[in-house]
Amino acid sequence: MTTDIRTPLARYADRLHAVTGDGHHVASPLGAWLLLALAAPGATGATRAALEEALGTDARTAATAARALLAAPHPLVPSATAFWHRPGRASGGLDGWRGTLPASTATGALPEQAGLDAWAREHTLGLVEAFPLTVTPQVLLVLASALATRVSWATPFEVAPADAFGSGSTWAGALRRALRSPRYGHRCWIADTTRAGIVAVHAAPARPARTADGAAGLLVVSVVAAPDVPAGDVLAAAHELAAVAADTPEGHLPARRSLFDVPLGEGPLWTLREEPTRTNAPDGREERTTAVLPCWSARSRHGLSAPGLGFPAVARVFGELLDEPGLEFEAAQAAVARYGRYGFEAAAVTGFAAMLSLPPEGVARVAELRFGHPYAVVAVATDDRAGGGAPGPWHGVPVFSAWVADPEELPEADVADRYADA
Repeated sequence: MTTDIRTPLARYADRLHAVTGDGHHVASPLGAWLLLALAAPGATGATRAALEEALGTDARTAATAARALLAAPHPLVPSATAFWHRPGRASGGLDGWRGTLPASTATGALPEQAGLDAWAREHTLGLVEAFPLTVTPQVLLVLASALATRVSWATPFEVAPADAFGSGSTWAGALRRALRSPRYGHRCWIADTTRAGIVAVHAAPARPARTADGAAGLLVVSVVAAPDVPAGDVLAAAHELAAVAADTPEGHLPARRSLFDVPLGEGPLWTLREEPTRTNAPDGREERTTAVLPCWSARSRHGLSAPGLGFPAVARVFGELLDEPGLEFEAAQAAVARYGRYGFEAAAVTGFAAMLSLPPEGVARVAELRFGHPYAVVAVATDDRAGGGAPGPWHGVPVFSAWVADPEELPEADVADRYADA
């Protein structure tokens, strides 16, 4: 049976976007939530309770849902998770938790920065070029997720002049062209919502992927509310409408308000007119709706250390597993997206790193030793061939010795690095 995590995810998205703010951005609440769910089986006591509060569900349900998602990859949304740690820092607790990870989760020694960047590119269709965290010597372990999509619309947009945004829109003067929904294939409607009031909604379906078991798709839902409605409320309404729209057939529009219940005229969200037509509608009243949207793209990086996002609890989980209380941590997400006439692409990489605290500040003395006058050299042999840990007959025997009193110039042939092109 499939675990429905849409409500917990919507709640988590509300928190994440509240931290992110109302500036232009893109994010993947799912990418961050997955890391909490993977860490959850290792949590106990108060740490488990804090993690469950952030997850919006119990740890077992979250972990089960995460495993189910990763075990059945969506053909239009490639996904990946990974856990890396420093060699020699394992423990019985950490080994036990690692056994709860999904089979698809990559594990192993912590890569260098170049390796993490390559992992991000590989698992985001090249859209995210660098891992969002920097590996320092203090980093003990990294937990990561990646999500990506690149789809074509089932029916492309038409092109409209930017003045279709309306005289009250600043975009009408800043742009030359806009996207207009085609007459068929997209869904457009006016809806009533709890958080954002009355809104305009557009839903564009991607061209589905056909599989042996059926088809898998992607529906991109856009929601616009009155200009004075806070961004968080509009995002919450969009999550709610998108979840319902994914469940309803094309002809059914969630929370739809009839156009005959909306005043005629022009406003910030739509213009509505009435005209005579021939129709087979039983009551003689027909409704037609189109939408005008801009192309857009975004590239964002989000810090995820805020308490409500759950990563302080994840740090405590690993501190307990490694018997290293008080581990410091860093969590961040890099996300990109592009929305255009013919399709949509987006990707996000979320990373969590647990690290030892930096040692206290002190004083270092740094010496450069200079052999600038005559000195001695001895070449001594080593020999451990005797076995059993005993030294061999040559061990410690000085083989060559010298007194250097007549230095020479470095040969010209040795000035260049002979291995530079190797």
